[in-house]
Amino acid sequence: MAKDDVIEFEGMVSETLPNTMFRVKLENGHEIIAHISGRMRKNYIRILTGDRVKVEMTPYDLTKGRITYRMK
Repeated sequence: MAKDDVIEFEGMVSETLPNTMFRVKLENGHEIIAHISGRMRKNYIRILTGDRVKVEMTPYDLTKGRITYRMK
């Protein structure tokens, strides 16, 4: 899969789930389950409920995503 195939959305973390998974409510109203990207995990970036995040999703499965950035 090429890097061009990802779709980026912004959303807010609504719930923290086990195994560094999060329920994210997107700006368009949909709720997805997302995990932290490897770079964020490596740099120990903490994500809490209520944080605004940037999420990458593939066009093949629009119910799961990867958190790539935590907004200030």
